[in-house]
Amino acid sequence: MTVIKKICCIGAGYVGGPSCTVLAAKCPDVIITVVDISQPRIDAWNSDKLPIYEPGLDEMVKQQRGKNLFFSTDVDGTIRDADLIFVCVNTPTKMYGIGQGRAADLTYLEAAARRIAGISTAPKIVVEKSTVPVHAADSIARILHANAKEGVTFQILSNPEFLAEGTAINDLVNADRVLIGGQQSPAGHEAIEALASLYARWIPRERILTMNTWSSELSKLTANAFLAQRVSSINAISAVCEATGADVEEVARAIGTDTRIGSKFLKASIGFGGSCFQKDILNLVYLCESLNLPEVGEYWQQVVKMNDWQRERFTRKVIAQLFNTVQNKKIAILGFAFKKDTGDTRESAAIYISKYFLEESAQVAIYDPKVSEDQVVRDLSEPGLLSNVDKIKKGVTMYSSAYDAVKDAHAIIVCTEWDEFKTLDYQRIYEGMQKPAFIFDGRLILDHQKLRSIGFQVEVIGKRVPPKY
Repeated sequence: MTVIKKICCIGAGYVGGPSCTVLAAKCPDVIITVVDISQPRIDAWNSDKLPIYEPGLDEMVKQQRGKNLFFSTDVDGTIRDADLIFVCVNTPTKMYGIGQGRAADLTYLEAAARRIAGISTAPKIVVEKSTVPVHAADSIARILHANAKEGVTFQILSNPEFLAEGTAINDLVNADRVLIGGQQSPAGHEAIEALASLYARWIPRERILTMNTWSSELSKLTANAFLAQRVSSINAISAVCEATGADVEEVARAIGTDTRIGSKFLKASIGFGGSCFQKDILNLVYLCESLNLPEVGEYWQQVVKMNDWQRERFTRKVIAQLFNTVQNKKIAILGFAFKKDTGDTRESAAIYISKYFLEESAQVAIYDPKVSEDQVVRDLSEPGLLSNVDKIKKGVTMYSSAYDAVKDAHAIIVCTEWDEFKTLDYQRIYEGMQKPAFIFDGRLILDHQKLRSIGFQVEVIGKRVPPKY
C-alpha cells in the first residue's frame, strides 16, 4: 500500500489554504507544503495577517505552521519531493472564445499538469481539487503521461471540496462526506485508498465515498447546482409573496418541515453569490449543450437567470420607493462580501446592486468589516460592469464603521448578513438620516416591527410591508 509522507498543494487560495491546514492538523506525521507563484500571497500566509478570513483558520494555521505545514514559492522543489499533489488552482468561467461566459477556463489547470510532468522524477498521485468539468481528469492524465519522464507514472484522482465560506474549517473537520474518484483499476484503487486513509484519521469511513472519476467530478457540479436551485426557487416565491401578501419566511417554514424537502437553503434574499454556484451552473449548462442536451442546459440556465432577476427586481424596488430617482442621493450599502464571516466578494449581490445605483448617479456609501476599498474598486471595474474607474471612485465611498456609512443617507440596504448589523443602534441611525428614512433588508435579519416603530420605512424581501406615513 502507498504511504503518503509528503504532500504538495499547488494554489494558496480559498481551497488550498484551509484544506491543507486542517489536513496538517489531523495528520501531524505528514509534511504538507502549500505553494504558489505569488510571493505576496505566500508572504501573507507566513505573516500574522492571513490573505483570507475564515473563522478558526488563523488559530489553526499558527498552531501548525513551521511544524508540518509550510507555505512556499518553491513550486518545483516541492513538486519533486511530494508523494501526493493537490491541484487547487483557479478554474474561472471562460471569458473569451468558444464557450465564453459558460465553460471553465482550464488554463491554470493545464499549466499545473505540465509543470508536474516536467518536474517529477518519481511516481506521484495527482489529485484535482479545483472544480472542473467532467472528464478534466482525462485531460490531466493525457498531459502527464505524454510528458512524463521514463519510468515515472501518475495516478489521477478527483477529490472535490464542499466548503462553505464562513464555515470552511468546521466543514472540513466535520465533513458530511468526502468524495474520492479514481480509475477503476488495481493501481487506481491503491491510490484511492492512500488518500482515503489520510481522511480516515478523523472522518468516519462510511462518510468517505469512493467512485469513478467522472461521477466524482459531476457530483461536485450537481451539488452546487442543486443548492443554487433551492435559493432561486425560494427567491421566485418571494416575488409571489410580495404580490399576494404572503410571508416568504412563513412559507419557507411550512415547506421546510416536510422531510422530503428540508429547511436548508430556503432563506429568501437578494440572490446567491460566491465563487462556485454561478460558475458551476454555467459549467453544467455548457456540458449539457456539448452533449447535445439543450433542454437540460436550458433548465439549469434558468437558475442563474432567476438569480440575476432577483437582484434587478430588488434594485428597481429601491428606486421606486425613493420616488423613482436616486440621483445624488446617498445610498448606504451594509455588507459587500457575498456572505457573512468571509472577505470573499466574488459574485456578491452587492457588486451588482452598487453597479445599478452608480448607473443611476447615486452616491454609494459602503461598509463591510472584511472588505477593502481596493477590492471594491476591482470588483466594480470588472469587464461587463463599470469600466470607468474614476467614475467608481467618484461615486463610491468606503467607511470604516456602519454609523459613518449611514449618516445622512436616504436609504440603507442590507446586502450581507453580518451579525453586527442586527445589533446596531437604529434609533441613533434614524436620527442621522434623511427623511423619510428607508431600510431595505435584503437578508431578512432585522427586527422589522421595531424599525417601523422607530419611524423607518421598511421594505423586505418576500413580504408586503404597509407604508408608514
